[in-house]
Amino acid sequence: MEAPLYPDFPLDPPTPTGAQSAFWVGPRHLAGDDGRLYDVVADTLAGLGWTSLTIVRGRHQPDEAPEDRQVLRSTVLHISPDSLRWAQWLLADEPFHLGDLPIAWQVSARADTSSPLAQWSAYATPGVPGEALADFLVALDACDQPVAPVVSPSLVLDAVAAHGWLRDIDQFETGAMDPTFTSHFSLGQVPPLIQDADPRSLTTEADDVGPVGWQAWAEPALGAPYLWAVSFGASVPHDLVAAFAASLSSTAPVLRRVLPEATQERLLRAPAN
Repeated sequence: MEAPLYPDFPLDPPTPTGAQSAFWVGPRHLAGDDGRLYDVVADTLAGLGWTSLTIVRGRHQPDEAPEDRQVLRSTVLHISPDSLRWAQWLLADEPFHLGDLPIAWQVSARADTSSPLAQWSAYATPGVPGEALADFLVALDACDQPVAPVVSPSLVLDAVAAHGWLRDIDQFETGAMDPTFTSHFSLGQVPPLIQDADPRSLTTEADDVGPVGWQAWAEPALGAPYLWAVSFGASVPHDLVAAFAASLSSTAPVLRRVLPEATQERLLRAPAN
């Protein structure tokens, strides 16, 4: 058996078991990931025909028994059939943080296979509803050109407005929030380390205005720790971000056994069995 160096960030989070009751809950954007963010996304990608590879890095001595091998870092990489898009589970590795939360999934795409570099990347922390990230990946898989030119940002705001979210009065063309002012979408400067083909992402100084991309997050209370955060690089097509936004803000209930402590009192729930 291999023993990960970071047991708190397992390669494949266990699915909740036991006598936990299942509920249909809403709103989706406050429902958390049910402790199954890896499973939901990985199952979706498997259904789309993506190939999964486990990347294990560590030290292995000659004649060392498998159970004695020291694993330093492990990730799972999922690659589309055309090799133009991929998704990597990073939580068992050494992820950087977004909104003080570790990155769990990184999704990337490129224009052709001649270059190993991604044209854009998107990042999601634990707590993001797996349904929304899965729908983003389904849309990515379905598009003919994953690095198509960015179009109108109104696509994203229209997607959430269709489900009752409100335009930000101060940023009417670039921001929206749910009616409880808990979850937000904003088009603004991307955080540091977000990979993108826009050359400004590599040259921006501390006081410069860098490239802008969509950011989304849930803050259960003012100043409280984030429930989840997502960052889209500046070159992520807005129609793909809109697919995520539409799913995140959907009023359709989701099945949950594990409810986030920070938002469980705000969730409407009905027994699933």
